[in-house]
Amino acid sequence: MGFWKSLFSSTDASIEKPTSTESYVVPGSGEGASDRATPRIFFSTEREIDLYELEELCDAVGWSRRPLRKVKKAIQHSFLVASMWEQRGVQRRLVGFARATSDHAFNATIWDVVVHPDFQGKGLGKALMKFMIKKLRSEDISNITLFADPHVVNFYRNLGFMQDPEGIKGMFWYPD
Repeated sequence: MGFWKSLFSSTDASIEKPTSTESYVVPGSGEGASDRATPRIFFSTEREIDLYELEELCDAVGWSRRPLRKVKKAIQHSFLVASMWEQRGVQRRLVGFARATSDHAFNATIWDVVVHPDFQGKGLGKALMKFMIKKLRSEDISNITLFADPHVVNFYRNLGFMQDPEGIKGMFWYPD
């Protein structure tokens, strides 16, 4: 639980209530290079999401296509939507996305975490998840859950998430 304690410690000034936009320099991106050559990553909760750009991002990781009208509705009804953008000079592109639903009091569930393959393995997925957790915690959400495909379980485990804590088992209902 050391990760959670360090993430939510009120004495750590870097964990105070996050702003709606934060930036991150891609590690090993040639510090000292011109602004045009040095990519910067921005996290935002305010930026409008172009559904076609989001669809391209999801295609890049091999996700099945979903009807855009439903994706739009899911985003509109989400408690938190975070986007991650690469900026080189004046050019910006969507390179990551996550959203959460919530009861606005105790619980939130994180959905649709996606990072473009070109940006995986650089700590950006972890940074996106920390951004999401900080935003949810700043809204006094104390129980954060998510669903993970088997190949990314260890990624979330390394962020402090646990499978079936206290023996709790999720249950699902699907139409026939």
